Amino acid sequence: MEFIDLDTQYRKYQKEIDKKMKAVLEHGQYIMGPEIDELEAILAEYVGVKHCITVASGTDSLEIALRALDIGSGDEVITVPFSWISTAEVISAVGAKPVFIDIEPDTYNMDPNLLEGAITENTKAIMPVSLFGQMPDLERINQIADKHNIAVIEDAAQSFGATRNGKRSCGASLIASTSFFPAKPLGCYGDGGALFTNDDELAETMKAIRSHGGIKRHYHTHIGMNGRFDTLQAAVILGKWAGFEDEVKSRNQIGARYTELLNDHVITPVVDKGNTHVYAQYTIRVAEEKRDEIVSSMKDAGVPVGIYYPKCFHEQPVFQYLGYEYGDFPESEKASREVLSLPMHPFLSEEDQDIVVEKLIESLAI
Repeated sequence: MEFIDLDTQYRKYQKEIDKKMKAVLEHGQYIMGPEIDELEAILAEYVGVKHCITVASGTDSLEIALRALDIGSGDEVITVPFSWISTAEVISAVGAKPVFIDIEPDTYNMDPNLLEGAITENTKAIMPVSLFGQMPDLERINQIADKHNIAVIEDAAQSFGATRNGKRSCGASLIASTSFFPAKPLGCYGDGGALFTNDDELAETMKAIRSHGGIKRHYHTHIGMNGRFDTLQAAVILGKWAGFEDEVKSRNQIGARYTELLNDHVITPVVDKGNTHVYAQYTIRVAEEKRDEIVSSMKDAGVPVGIYYPKCFHEQPVFQYLGYEYGDFPESEKASREVLSLPMHPFLSEEDQDIVVEKLIESLAI
């Protein structure tokens, strides 16, 4: 059994993926080839924004967003301590200070009730994470940000395809970032990511930064980076694209079925009012003292499971300089000790899902 089944996905779309990749091999424009423009136009239309800028990775996309906003030394960016390291890493990488606030215990997303208390005169951006596949309360976050003239960057690495009150993830903030890492809801076969905005000036700045600081060759307006998306990887996504909405529907159905089968046994994901969920991970909660035993039992039974994420940012050695202590973010800390992610992908059969559920219930009884 696969935790995320990319083999089945490739076989399903193999003809179209191979055709798109062959076209790149034939025209030879491996860097910024025509597939880049084609994909960006498709994704911008899907999200409902004016601009999509593809980049080399989800991490690069976050860093480019911060740099486009001219965020650096002396500035602060508010985010959560429970996510993949990239979210906080890029803030430090541009010379700014990460400021953490706790999460909601049910959605694992930023708790907007804590936001204003963390804002200072140095706060230049808020970076909420759409964790595990659903969006946070961006209406409230945007409202608070607007009041204080602060930019909002949605870290939507795990939520592409999700919606909140009819707005798509990546289309509900000043800038949004997503990832095309192979395991994501919309993945390529390497690293990749994208930025989204309705702001023309920010779009031009982000395009320049991703390509050594210039839109035109040999004319550099910004300190940039080599952050371009590979044409071959764009071809992979174009080859998959026709099936993406069906995959989103499958993720919703599989997630809902897991919840129905497991509601009486573990804490299952809560889908916030107005949200749809793409279940980049289907994440449950179990007792902290039993989690290691459950993981071992599941793996012994041939069922792969994952833990996203076993330690919060403020517990990592690299962020000790911020001065946070264990106990400062109780909901994030509790989640990090209790979460457990089950096999989840659009091609998970009911038979395999039943096996996962059966083995989990057996493991809980140990």
